[in-house]
Amino acid sequence: MADPPPRRTVLGAPAERLEGRDKVTGKARYAAEHTPPGCAYAWPVPAGVTCGRLTSVDTADALALPGVLTVLTPFDAPRFAVPPDDPNLDVLQYDAVPHRGWYVALAVADTLENARAAAAAVRVTCADHGDEPEPHDVFLAEDHPETYTPDEVNGGYPAHRERGDAAAAFAAAPVRVDTRHRLPPLHNHPMEPHAATAHFAGGRLTVYDSCQGTGTVRAVLAALFGLPEDRVTVVAEHVGGGFGSKGTTRPHAVLAAMAAIHTGRPVKLALPRRHLASVTGHRAPTLHRLRLGAERDGTLVSLSHEVLTHTSRISEFVEQAAVPSRVMYGSPHSLTTHRVVRLDVPVPSWMRAPGETPGMHALESAVDELADALGMDPIELRVRNETAVEPDSGRPFSSRHLVDCLREGARRFGWHRRDPRPAARREGDLLVGTGVAAATYPAYVSPSSASVTAHPDGTRTVRTNATDIGTGARTVLAQVAAEALGVPLDAVRIEIGSTRLPRAPLAGGSSGTASWGWAVHKAATELAALLAAHDGPLPDEGLTVTADTGAEARRTPPYARHAFGAQFAEVQVDTVTGEVRARRMLGVFAAGRILNPRTARSQLTGGMVMGLGMALTEHSTMDAAHGDFVESDLASYHVPTHADVPTDLQAHWIDEDDSLLNPLGSKGIGELGIVGAAAALGNAVRHATGVRFHELPLTPDRVLTALEAAARPPGERVGG
Repeated sequence: MADPPPRRTVLGAPAERLEGRDKVTGKARYAAEHTPPGCAYAWPVPAGVTCGRLTSVDTADALALPGVLTVLTPFDAPRFAVPPDDPNLDVLQYDAVPHRGWYVALAVADTLENARAAAAAVRVTCADHGDEPEPHDVFLAEDHPETYTPDEVNGGYPAHRERGDAAAAFAAAPVRVDTRHRLPPLHNHPMEPHAATAHFAGGRLTVYDSCQGTGTVRAVLAALFGLPEDRVTVVAEHVGGGFGSKGTTRPHAVLAAMAAIHTGRPVKLALPRRHLASVTGHRAPTLHRLRLGAERDGTLVSLSHEVLTHTSRISEFVEQAAVPSRVMYGSPHSLTTHRVVRLDVPVPSWMRAPGETPGMHALESAVDELADALGMDPIELRVRNETAVEPDSGRPFSSRHLVDCLREGARRFGWHRRDPRPAARREGDLLVGTGVAAATYPAYVSPSSASVTAHPDGTRTVRTNATDIGTGARTVLAQVAAEALGVPLDAVRIEIGSTRLPRAPLAGGSSGTASWGWAVHKAATELAALLAAHDGPLPDEGLTVTADTGAEARRTPPYARHAFGAQFAEVQVDTVTGEVRARRMLGVFAAGRILNPRTARSQLTGGMVMGLGMALTEHSTMDAAHGDFVESDLASYHVPTHADVPTDLQAHWIDEDDSLLNPLGSKGIGELGIVGAAAALGNAVRHATGVRFHELPLTPDRVLTALEAAARPPGERVGG
C-alpha cells in the first residue's frame, strides 16, 4: 500500500512576503518618510580633525541664514540626565574629539536644504598644543607597542582559550602549516540610511527610527532624557537593511530626539551616506596567524588561531574572530586568542556574522593549505576531522550535519570531476578553478513575548515587538501562528516594530525567528487550546493569550548549538587583466527546520553575495594622514552589483529538525550564508592559479601582480 501524500502545512510552505506589495508600491513607510505637521530637519556637522579639543564653534553665520531654528553645539546643547552606557552616544556633551567624523554640532531648520546650508556655515576650531591638532594613531600593525589581551570579546566569549600544549604538538607534528591572513576594514551599507523622525509633545517622546530593535532604543532615549520608558515610543515598522549597523542605538536617534525636545517641533534626521563610516560602526581589520599540525593521514593534532584587531579609545569592541576555531574541528591541542590595540578610530561594531566571517575565512583558507600540504582532497580532510562534541566545551552538539552538507554539496557541484592539480584548467587567457569551505554560526535564542487574539470574524492578530529588517520576519511569524491555530495564512494579521507591543529582543545574531517565533508559537498554541474549550460565539473584543519564553530561553542547555554549511565556488581568473569572476556558487546548509523556503533561500543567497563582495570587491582604506576611511560612499566602496553575481547561485539545505533549541526546531540562517563564501572563492582562486593569496579583497591589481611574480624565474622573484 502506498504511503499517503504528506500533509501540506502552512509552516514550511514558500509563502510570499506579506508586506511585499506595500514595499513595491510605496505604501510601506520608513523612518524618514514620517513627516508630522511642522516637521523640521536636522543636519550634523562632523569634526574635521582626528583628535583634539574644540576651542570654538562659531554658529553666527549659520543662525543668520533663512529658516534656521537652532544650531546645537557641545557648549550649549541640552545635557543628558545620565551619561550613556555607550560612549558613541555622548554627542554634543563635551569638547573633546575622539576620532574624525565625530559630531560637533547639529543644525536644525525648516527645510532639509536650509539645514544643510546652516551646517556648512558652522565654523569649528579644534586645536591644541600651540594651535596644532593633536597627533593621532590609526594604523593597525602587528608590532604595535600597545597591544593587549582583553578579558572577553564580542558575544561575551573569553578572549583566550587553551587546551593541551598547542605549541609543542605543532612542533612535533609531521605536517605543519603556519600561515597569516590580513583582512581589511569593511562597512555596512544598508540601502536605507540611518534615519529618525522624533516628536515631543505633552511630555511624550515618539521616535520613528531605522533600527534593529525598538526596545533597546527606547531604553536608551528614556535614560538620556530623563523620561519614564512608558512615556517613550519607538517605531520601526519597516527597515531597509541593517546587517548589524542598526543593532545598537546610533547618534542620529539621540540627536533627533534632542532637537525635537529642544525646539518643540518634530525633527527629522537622515544621515548622509558619507557619514556612516564614522558613526555607525564598521568591521574592524583583523590580522590572523594560524598554525595547523597534522598527522600524515590528515588528523589534526594542533590548532592555533591568533587574532590582532583594533578598537577605539572611547569604547572597546573586539571582533571574536578566533572563536569559530573553537567549534569546527577536533584537535587534542588548541590555542585561540585575541589581542587588540586602542587607536584613534571610530568604534567598531557588528557587521553581518561578526567574528565568524573573518575568522572562518582565515581558518578555512588554512585548512585548504593543509590539504595542499598533505596532498589530500580538501573535503576529505574536513570529514577526517569531524567531531561529535564541541572541542572547546566538550558539550555534544544539539545537531551537527556538516559532513552531510559537504557530501551533498559535492554531489550537486560535481566535485568528483575536479582535477586537483593547481592551474591545470585553462580556457584561452582564463584560468578556472574550484574551491570549498565549511561554515558555522551559533544558534542563539533570547527571551521574547507575544500575544495572539482570536476575533469573532475568524481572523487572528499576532502582536510582538519584532523588527523585520528585510528578512521576511512578518511572513514567517504569521505562518507560525497559522500553523498552531489551524487557520489559513490570510486569516492572520501581524503587528510588529513598535514598543507599544509585547517586548521582544532585537533582530541580531540570526536569533529573531527562533526567539520571536517561540513566543508566537507558545501564545498561539495556548490560544488554540482555549478556543477548543470555548463554547458559543467569541466576545466582541475576542480572546487574547499573551505568552513569554523568559524562563525557557534563559536555561543553559547541555548542548552546543550551531548551524553548519558547506560552500562551493567556481571562478575564472583573467591572466591579462587579473580580474576574478565567480562563475557559479553553491551552498548547502544544515540550519534546523526551514520555516519558509522562499525567504530562507533569499537570506542564504544574500549572505553568499555578501561573501562574494568580501572576497572580490569590498574594502576600506584608513588614511593614515587624515585618520579617516577613504571609501565613504558607494562610488568608492564597491558592493557587488548584478554584473558581479553569477547567475548560477544556489542555496540548498539538509532536512534538520533541532527541537533541542526551540519547539519550532529552527535555527537562524541570515548570517550563515556569508560565513564560508569568501574562503570558498579564495580557495577556488588558489586552485585556478596555483597562487595562495593571504589578503582580501582579490582585486585585479593584487591578482595580476601576484600572477606576474609567479611567472618570473625563481631567481628574479626576490623583491618583486
